[in-house]
Amino acid sequence: MAAEGGARKCEMDLDQWISKVKDGQHLLEDELQLLCEYVKEILIEESNVQPVNSPVTVCGDIHGQFHDLMKLFQTGGHVPETNYIFMGDFVDRGYNSLEVFTILLLLKARYPANITLLRGNHESRQLTQVYGFYDECQRKYGNANAWRYCTDVFDYLTLSAIIDGTVLCVHGGLSPDIRTIDQGPFCDLMWSDPEDIETWAVSPRGAGWLFGSRVTSEFNHINNLDLVCRAHQLVQEGLKYMFQDKGLVTVWSAPNYCYRCGNVASILSFNENMLMRVETVVRMLGFRGCHLAYKSQHFVHRLAFFS
Repeated sequence: MAAEGGARKCEMDLDQWISKVKDGQHLLEDELQLLCEYVKEILIEESNVQPVNSPVTVCGDIHGQFHDLMKLFQTGGHVPETNYIFMGDFVDRGYNSLEVFTILLLLKARYPANITLLRGNHESRQLTQVYGFYDECQRKYGNANAWRYCTDVFDYLTLSAIIDGTVLCVHGGLSPDIRTIDQGPFCDLMWSDPEDIETWAVSPRGAGWLFGSRVTSEFNHINNLDLVCRAHQLVQEGLKYMFQDKGLVTVWSAPNYCYRCGNVASILSFNENMLMRVETVVRMLGFRGCHLAYKSQHFVHRLAFFS
């Protein structure tokens, strides 16, 4: 497998492909296929709880908003100078899911140790046939092959990451069947949501669970965690602590979601001492103008959040 991967890498000009996609062009169909096969070989070596070292920047849902993703790289730093964890939902709803997923795959191929891609609930064959990614691939390539190559990669994406052993990153949330981070099942991790309750309740999404403050505190205590970072839910302010003890935070990284919600977006950076910096962005023009104004930037020591 290593020999195959090396051969594939020799066939790819990753730097040229990155520039091509950033300039708004698509990879050729055979180039995309080659890229997807190569990235699968990288991802298969990762854990379902992938260890990540600080410093690192954590991002929430992108949902096909490619130009906003490019602006987020401008303010958060470019790979590999900045390390990233993306917590899933790269595709659907936005107009440029293909470009978003392609550039993230290219960065993973070029700098595998500097970017971690988690699976969200929209990294799914079923959902992408309903919420836009399938139709976008058909429109841009004239067939469904690109969609097949990308959705095959979905199966290899890791489900969570843990930063310095103390901060767990996951797309959705917790599960009543998972008390420690080395257990399954996995669907709940992509679908669950925090709620103003103590324990568990049925989710109106039809998958996953609603989970409350007590079970979150217990989960963090059992696993020696300071914080759970998750995405999955639009929060108008871009970042929101869900419970009084600030043991769980929602990060949302798609400004003016679906080009109409008027929300700001945030990214959450941890430096090498696990100091946290929140960078909040708000879209000032329509999506084609793609101008983002960068708002608050501040450092707060981790212990201040967990007192």
